[in-house]
Amino acid sequence: MRKHGEWMTQVDERILEYLSENGNHQPHAIADNLREIGVDLDYHSNSINRRCRELRDYRLIINVGGGVYSTTDLGEQFLAGDLDAGTLEKDE
Repeated sequence: MRKHGEWMTQVDERILEYLSENGNHQPHAIADNLREIGVDLDYHSNSINRRCRELRDYRLIINVGGGVYSTTDLGEQFLAGDLDAGTLEKDE
């Protein structure tokens, strides 16, 4: 079971899952592809962009350049249920 941090939102997990399964993407592409998956995943690209920055600040994803994000080892550990995101400290 995944252990969420209090700072996390529902879309954070969807972003991590999407990047893990589909490789590196920009926030607008993540939003577009989540929308295609299901109506309950209709997030605006600005919201996805904000959440990507938050996930980056907690080191679960990394900006690999040009606004393209990828999961980190910590992100993969979270998805596997091996990391409690509540123990992570935000980079300032």
